[in-house]
Parts: sequence; C-alpha cells; structure tokens
Amino acid sequence: MEKLDRLVPATEGFGFRVRQGQTIRVTDVQGEQVADFVVYRADDPSERIDPNVTMDALRKMKVVPGDILYSNKYRPILTVLRDDCGVHDFINAACRREMYEVLYGKKEHASCHDNLSRALAAYGLPEPDQHYPFNLFMNTVIGPDGSIAVKRPTSRAGDAIELRAEADLICAISACPCSESECNGYVCTPIRVEVFGPQDA
Repeated sequence: MEKLDRLVPATEGFGFRVRQGQTIRVTDVQGEQVADFVVYRADDPSERIDPNVTMDALRKMKVVPGDILYSNKYRPILTVLRDDCGVHDFINAACRREMYEVLYGKKEHASCHDNLSRALAAYGLPEPDQHYPFNLFMNTVIGPDGSIAVKRPTSRAGDAIELRAEADLICAISACPCSESECNGYVCTPIRVEVFGPQDA
C-alpha cells in the first residue's frame, strides 16, 4: 500500500485515497489550526462520514481512541486510534463564501466548502449543497443557555489524531481559511496529512 506525507498549505485543501486498514494521521503543525475533514466510500460515494449519525450512534459529541465514526448509512467508516488533542467538532458545517459575506462583509473569501469541493472534484465527486465535516481541532463550546461559540483551538504544535480506514476511501481536508475569528487563533497555518499501513507505523 502506498504511503502519503503531504503538507497542506494554510487556507488550502487536498484530496487523497486511503485503503481499508490504513491509518490517516492529521497533524496540527503549528497549533490552533482547524482542519475540515470529509470522507467518502470509494466504491459508493453516496456513503460518507456523517457527524450527526456518529453522535447518534455514540450518544456523545466527544470521541476518544477506540470510538468508531459512522457513515450516513450507520456503518463504520473510521476508527479513532490516537488523539493528542481530544477537542474536535461535529456540529458546524464547512465555512463557505456566503458565510464570510454575511458575518464579516467579505466577498469571494476562501472557504472550506470550496477547498473540499475542488479536492473531491479531482476524484469525480460532485459538489454537495453543503459539506458536513469532522472538524479536527475545532473548539466549539455550547453554553448552558444553548449558545454556541467557536473558541481558540486547544491543539498545540505537533498534536495529531490518527484514524483507521474501515473501507477504501476518498478523503478531502481543508486547512480552514478563517482568520477573522478565534476559530484558528486569528492566524491560518498548515496541516500535515500522512497515510500509512500497519507495517509502516
């Protein structure tokens, strides 16, 4: 099985294939950087990672090593093997150009939606109405009154999460381009992606 080691530049996206049984390691290179991550089954792109289904199946919003992440068809798609940070997000959709215009008055801003869509297009996957990623290192705080706030990530330089592929997958990741809020600590930085087999660990 082929290995992969790619540094995804700040504000950009990247698509890649993963074989069943391989491990995906995503590293926050400099700290406090969110990575929007989407996953599709290579043999059936109608099946994808689903944060809502995962929360329903696990009955929780926080995952730990050993937890399974589920697809929209309630089948295992990834398993968490290692997690240095422990703080990620399941509830926020990918940022998009329209969001930056509404919230920040900025038109044609780079976005995770566009980054993910371009990365997946290389594999023939069509652009969805919206991406619902597993937002790695994103620190979303829900207040007792139901308020939602995106705070600075707690991830430090070199923190990583490792996920085992439970099927052959097509994946895309975006180094979130939002520097307008605490989401990425006001500074966008790169994300490192590695893929390797058990024999390479």
